[in-house]
Amino acid sequence: MKPNRPFKVLGIQQIAIGGPDKKRLQTLWVDMLGLEVTGTFRSERENVDEDICALGSGPLKVEVDLMQPLDPDKKPAVHTTPLNHVGLWIDDLPAAVSWLTAQGVRFAPGGMRKGAAGFDICFLHPKANEEFPVAGEGVLIELVQAPPEVVAAFSKLATLPT
Repeated sequence: MKPNRPFKVLGIQQIAIGGPDKKRLQTLWVDMLGLEVTGTFRSERENVDEDICALGSGPLKVEVDLMQPLDPDKKPAVHTTPLNHVGLWIDDLPAAVSWLTAQGVRFAPGGMRKGAAGFDICFLHPKANEEFPVAGEGVLIELVQAPPEVVAAFSKLATLPT
């Protein structure tokens, strides 16, 4: 039986790949595979220096974030898990957070906030605990508020004949 969920996961918003040196990541993703660097993001709080790359274009574009730590000895250690996290477009992030919390889903510290690309985000914790028994089972998952044009693009795709 499907739960009465007050939000939809629309699609992949991003994948984030970490390493000790983002120049090595750029060699594959930018130089060899041809992704375009569309921005950068540095944050002491998040311990990250990242290049934001684009795969595709328009509202269905997927970000590929190439990340290295500002300080490899500090947390979060964005380089210790090469596939750092997966980001999912959500049509109603506040409703998703409220409902998921009520279902026992564990969120990572930091709450909802603006992410590197300017969208509201939050993270599902990779590990469950006694209070919150549902988590990413080892995978950090970012929930990203989809802007109206992304919601519309996914809605249009959903109504196309197959």
